[in-house]
Amino acid sequence: MKKIFLLLCILGIVLPYYQLFQFLNGPNPTFEFFTSEIYSSYPTSMITWDITVAYFSFVTFLIYKKIKDGLSITKYILASLIGFSLALPLYLYDNYNK
Repeated sequence: MKKIFLLLCILGIVLPYYQLFQFLNGPNPTFEFFTSEIYSSYPTSMITWDITVAYFSFVTFLIYKKIKDGLSITKYILASLIGFSLALPLYLYDNYNK
């Protein structure tokens, strides 16, 4: 299972940043265009909000674990700066079978 979580960590970096690379090489790589595309339709807006709420739920859980169990959360917070799709599999990788 840990190998699967490690694979998901790698995919959590490669797949989102490949899309970012494609966007930056596109015809209009501006922040305004980026944000307008995120909320360009109800389905993409739904996915964006779904991931946003899931991310804040994860951060809340990390803070709880830090307070309750003294978990060092620095690397998960830093990983979440790369993306939630890295931070969550990394947490699962580190804490599998604990």
